[in-house]
Formats: sequence, C-alpha cells, structure tokens
Amino acid sequence: MTEQQMNNKPKTPGTVFFLFGATGDLARRKLFPALYSLYREGKLSEDFAVIGVARRPRTQDEFRDDIYQSIQEFCRYKAQEGEQWTAFADHFEYKSLDINNVEGYHELREQTESLEERYGIPGNRLFYLALAPELFGSVSLNLQKGGMLDSKGWHRLVIEKPFGYNLESAQKLNEELNQVFKEEEIFRIDHYLGKEMVQNIEVLRFGNALFEPLWNNKHIANVQITLSETVGVEERGGYYDHAGALRDMGQNHMLQMLTMIAMEPPSRLLPEDIRDEKVKVLRSLRPYATSNEVKNNVVRAQYTQGQAGGKTLPGYREEDKVDPASNTETFFSAKVMVDNFRWAGVPFYIRTGKRLPVKTTEVVVEFQNMPTNVYLGQRHTLEPNLLVIRVNPMEGIYIKINAKKPGTESQIEPLAMEFCQSCLIGINSPEAYERLIHDAAEGDSTYFTRWDEVATAWAFIDKIARAWSENPGDINHYPAGTWGPKEASDLLEQDGFHWWPVNGQEEDNVIWIKS
Repeated sequence: MTEQQMNNKPKTPGTVFFLFGATGDLARRKLFPALYSLYREGKLSEDFAVIGVARRPRTQDEFRDDIYQSIQEFCRYKAQEGEQWTAFADHFEYKSLDINNVEGYHELREQTESLEERYGIPGNRLFYLALAPELFGSVSLNLQKGGMLDSKGWHRLVIEKPFGYNLESAQKLNEELNQVFKEEEIFRIDHYLGKEMVQNIEVLRFGNALFEPLWNNKHIANVQITLSETVGVEERGGYYDHAGALRDMGQNHMLQMLTMIAMEPPSRLLPEDIRDEKVKVLRSLRPYATSNEVKNNVVRAQYTQGQAGGKTLPGYREEDKVDPASNTETFFSAKVMVDNFRWAGVPFYIRTGKRLPVKTTEVVVEFQNMPTNVYLGQRHTLEPNLLVIRVNPMEGIYIKINAKKPGTESQIEPLAMEFCQSCLIGINSPEAYERLIHDAAEGDSTYFTRWDEVATAWAFIDKIARAWSENPGDINHYPAGTWGPKEASDLLEQDGFHWWPVNGQEEDNVIWIKS
C-alpha cells in the first residue's frame, strides 16, 4: 500500500506545534516519529512549524539532529538525507526556556510570530506538554502571561497522564487549567484510545449484525481485559513507587477500554455523543461500598525475585529508586460490575501488571455456553465461544467456535479463526500518537478524555485506594515472570470462570485458521 493510498485523512490546518519537554523520552520515542509519519503520508500541511521547548541548551542543528536520530530509531518510516528530509527539518526550531520565567515566553512569542509569518500560519497554536503533571498549571498560566494566547487562531492544550493522583488533586489541576483554557480546548491524552484495535471496537460492535444483537447479558457470560507487561519499573522507580499499578494503569487505560466495550451506541457519530456514552458506563460502575467489598473483588500484588528466559529477575523492592520496604502494588486485578440493563450480572474482569510472562493488551468476550443437558451437550464437553480483540503488540481479532473434527463421526474440537492485522503484508499500521496529534490539530476530541470522564474514573478508583491505605501491608506477592498471585485466578474461579490464555500462549487443543 502506498503512502498516498494510506492518506485517508485530511491535512491538518496550518499550525505551530509546541513540544514542551522536547529533549525528553516521550518526544524522542513517540512525538517526533509521529509528526514525521504524518508528514510522509501527506496528513501534515506544509504551513506548519514545530518549536521544541526544554530547559537544556541546544543549537538548531543539534536539535534537528536529535530529531533525525529519533526517527531513524523509532519511526515506521526511515528518514533519508535529501530534499524531503531538509524540507521537513526546516520546519523545526528549538527554544531553551525556563518554564517559570515569563520573560522567556515573550521571547518564544517573537520566535513564533516569525515562523507564522514565514509559513503563512494563521495563528493556530497547539501546546503539547510532555511534562510532569505538577507543571501543567504554571506553564498554562505563563503561556497566557507571555502573550502566547493572543493570536487570532485557535489555541489547544494537549496533556499526558497522569491527570492528578486522586480526585482531589485532579480537581485542583483542572481548576488551574480552566483559568486559562476552556474545556473544549483541553485534550487529555490516553494513548490507548489511539490504538488501531481499540478504535476498531466500535466498528466491530456497531457495524456487524453478527455481534450487536448478542452484546448483552443474555448472551455474554463475562468480559476479560488484560494489559500485561514483561518489564519491571526500569528507570521509573521513583514515580512508580508513589503511583502503583492502580493509578498508573487502572484509572485510565483499563477503565477506558472497559467503556469502549460496554458503551451504548451513540445517537450520532460526534465526539461529545461518543464521550457521553462512555461517561454513562463509568457512572454505572458498581462502587465498592466497604473495605471488605474491595478485599473480595480486588486483588493487589507485588512481584518478587523470579525467573524468565533463563535469567534471574529482581524483585520490586530491589529495583532502583524503590523503597526497600515498599508495599506499592505492581499488579492488580478486579471484578467490576456495570449496573445497567445491558450488562446487569455480567462480570468484567480486569488485570494489569509488570513482570508478567507476555507483553500484551487484549479483550476476551466469553459468550454464554450451550446447554449441557440437550443434544450435543449430553455427549460432549462444549467450550464457550470467544471473541478476542488483540490490541498490542499484535493487532487483530479471532473467534473461537466448536466444530466437528474432520474424519470422525461426531468428535468435536475447538476451532479458532483469526484475522491478524499485524501479519498482513503492506499494512503499516499508524502509531497511536499519530492519530491523536492529528485529531488534536483537527479539533476532534473523540479519543481524548473529557473532564467528567476523568473525575468519575477517579471517584471509582479512590474507593479502592482508600481501602488499601487502611491495611497497607495486606498485599499479595508473585514471582517475576508469572501471571500474578493465585488470588487473581480465584477471583474468576469463584464465579465458575478462568482467565483465558493470551496472545503468545494459545491453547494447545485449539485448531487455528489464520489469515
């Protein structure tokens, strides 16, 4: 597939992109490659400019070399020295800035206006804050004081998670931002919402008569959402030891994927209508009223020393910048109930953790089993049908059914029919940040989180965190390289279910038909 064929989105309007934290890891791994991919596919208009902002000194040539190295290492398109690369790199400039010095913002304004005049940009400015959340408020206020919001075009603020540490801190942060930006100008990124297969959930559900009539408690037994990582905390020990898996993954990624699975069909395909339906799901989550309910429905654990791939892996308390007596969870799983007419009685099981055997993100929809006392169920063990949506790192879906084994009279075996999007030759699937940066420049907020989504999610998560704080030492453990503590499996077994194998650990007794 050619770049032109992949260009199914309009070009962004003329915009100056400001990347605060331009010398950081996020810019290097995700943001620069995303901008280059948009440029290569013709989705970035020629009247654009990018100003990288960070404290450390950089010449323009050094900054552009940083961008080149970033693209060579992390982008799905490789940069080639020549006219195309020069034309792209010329749009980038650097500004060394102390973000607390308002005078520096006046200098940034002059630099911006010069670029807008050079490229004919009509005053549209997008501020991407790849910074620590505690800096969001002060940077926003200084943008206003420094005259950066005085241009004639639109102004938008893009911010990364975490948005607060709990509901109270999130409210304080939101109040600071609202002093400068309107809610419709704030784009809170959850990059999982930009992933191809997460966005495909809507199409699978609402575009197929095969699924939508069955998408309810009459036909679905349970839903399992897994987000597993093989790595430990790496260099993020200082941050992670204050956050933990619940705040780092649960409040955002896990609940966002749950809303995509559980939401009602929106009345219109407009951003606010879609986000309205997601908020309704979050408001329908059954809260854990007591600490005992949390204990019965939520499992937390921390990895200890273990083995994987023939290597010894350190325990969490042995990691750099982690308190040797820490009780921070690196794994949690929960049974979540959505109390509305569609989902009443259907458990949603979610789990996420570090140092697990496989890196994957996937959703398993388990359908109700066939009756066991009639027809085939009398003589055979019929396994439940599954719809599995693979989000990361492999993208695709598969459906598991029961079928007659060839060459036998009546022997039945499970059969899985798989569509592997990542396996298709010629498909170069866009990264999540490409979609989200493009959408932010277009003003499309569909796959960004609205304030009431954030607040409602925090209200749900805070009840769990408070219960844990009452008994900080009450935490399970699991060896690194395993699937978490036994209690996570017990959570399903007490309901008559079990965790299904995830990507890379398919069942041996299943016949696979792959695309």
